[in-house]
Amino acid sequence: MSGDRVELIRERLAALAPDNLVVEDESHLHAGHAGAQGGAGHYRVRIVAGCFKGLSPVARHRLVYDRLSDLMPHAIHALAIEAKSPAETTTQTSTAH
Repeated sequence: MSGDRVELIRERLAALAPDNLVVEDESHLHAGHAGAQGGAGHYRVRIVAGCFKGLSPVARHRLVYDRLSDLMPHAIHALAIEAKSPAETTTQTSTAH
């Protein structure tokens, strides 16, 4: 079931035309958590997409949530989002030593 949800999240977020997309199921880190008892999972999304250029973090998160809203709270209980534009990843990579 977990793999199916990860794939479903990936499919939904493909509409944002990501340059890079990583979806991790972190449900095992929350075993026993009240929200996890109903079968809903905890996920982390790392996404780099051109559509985020010039948007605030809140606006970026809204774009992601808009694609996944019908999955909450039944399939997705918690969602951690790291959303960047391609320029932000290039800048961070080139300045790291």
